[in-house]
Amino acid sequence: MNIRHFVAVLVLAAACSGREAQPADDMTSMTPEEHARMQAGGTQGEVDSTGAMVRQDVHLTADQERSLGVTYTTVRRETLTRTIRTVGQVVAPEPNIADVTPKIEGFVETMYVNTTGQSVRQGEPLLTLYSPALVAAQEELLTAKRLTDAVDRSAGEAWRSAQNMLEAARRRLAYWDISEEQIAALEVTGEVQKELVLVSPVTGVVLQRGVFPGQRVVPGQLLYRIADLTTLWIEGDVFEQDLEFALTGTEAHIEFTSFPGEHIMGRVSFVYPTMDETTRTIRVRVTVANRDLRLKPGMFATLFIDANLGADALTIPEEALIATGERNLVFVRDSSGMLQPRDVVVGHRAAGRVVILSGLAEHDEIVASGNFLVDAESRLGGSGGMPGMQHGTAGNGSVTDTAGESGHD
Repeated sequence: MNIRHFVAVLVLAAACSGREAQPADDMTSMTPEEHARMQAGGTQGEVDSTGAMVRQDVHLTADQERSLGVTYTTVRRETLTRTIRTVGQVVAPEPNIADVTPKIEGFVETMYVNTTGQSVRQGEPLLTLYSPALVAAQEELLTAKRLTDAVDRSAGEAWRSAQNMLEAARRRLAYWDISEEQIAALEVTGEVQKELVLVSPVTGVVLQRGVFPGQRVVPGQLLYRIADLTTLWIEGDVFEQDLEFALTGTEAHIEFTSFPGEHIMGRVSFVYPTMDETTRTIRVRVTVANRDLRLKPGMFATLFIDANLGADALTIPEEALIATGERNLVFVRDSSGMLQPRDVVVGHRAAGRVVILSGLAEHDEIVASGNFLVDAESRLGGSGGMPGMQHGTAGNGSVTDTAGESGHD
C-alpha cells in the first residue's frame, strides 16, 4: 500500500468517527422537558407480562378537557334492579284439571252437560249411563241384602258368610263410582237403577267433551275434561343469562293486549329443570289469580319480572367503562388531576349502570365521557401523538404540536 492510499483510509475513518459521535452531542443539547418527553414516549406499544398494552397516567388541562368533551362522575352505591321481559301463554294449571272416565262399559242415555266451555259445580250430574253389568251388580246386592236379613245372628258361620257377601256387593258398586248415598238408597228402596249417574269431580269449566248421547263407552274412555280456572299459569321462556334473576317467588307484572293499561300481578312459582338447547332458553311459570274468569287459557301475555341485582351495590355509568375484550378499564382522577387507568371487575348491568365488584371505591372520581380519547393518549405513552393532549410527565400542561408525526394505533 502506497502513502496516498494510507492517507485516504485515515481520512475516511475520521469522518465515520465524527458521525457516530453526533447523537451524543444532540442528546446533551436536549432540554429537560424534551428529554422527559422522549423517556415517556419509550413506553409506546409496550406490553406487560400478560400481553396487555401498557397504559400511562394522563394529565389534561381545563382547555383540553373542554375541547375533547371529557366529563367526570363519581362512583356511588345504589339498589339496582333489572327487568326481564318475555312473552308467555296462559294455560290451565295441571293440578286443577280432572278427567271424567267410566269404570264400566255401557251406553250414554241422558247428557246434562253437552257443550264445551260450560261451567259445572262439584257433584253436579254430567250424564247417565246404562250398563247391563251395573244392573246385575245391583241385583246381586239386593240378593245379598235379603239373605242377610233372613239369617239370624245365632246361625254363626252362616250369618258371617251372608255379611261378607253383602259387603263384597257394596264394594263392587263403589269401585264403579256408585256413591254411598246411592248404595244406601238401593238397599232401602230395593229398586234397581237402570242408569248410573256420573257427576263432576271438581268445580270448573268443561275444556273438552268426548261423548255424545247414545254412544257406547268403555272403561277408561275420556268423557269430559274439566278444569278449575280460578287460578291460572302463565308460562314463558327466559334466556340463559337471565335465569339467576327469575327465581321462585319473584314478583312479576303481567300485561294483556285484551286489557290495555291494566297491570295484573303474579309470582314466579316454578322454574323448569331443563333448557331448550336450540333457543338457549328456560321456561318459567307464573301463577296468577283469576277469580272473575276474565283470563282464558291460550291467551298471550307480556311478562315483566323485576329482579334485584343487590342492595347497596357499587355502580358506574356504562359509558365510563372501557371493555377491551381482555380487561375492563376505568380512568380514575386523583387529587392532583392525573387520570390513572385502573382495572376493574364488573358484575351485572341494568338501566345504563354497571355493578363494580372490585377495583373502585365509593366517591372515586372517574372519566364519564371522552374516555376512549383518554385511553388512546394513555396507550401512546404521552408521546404527544394526539393534538391537544399530553402525558402527565410533561408537567407543565403545554400542548405539543405533532402535526408532522406519524399516526399511532
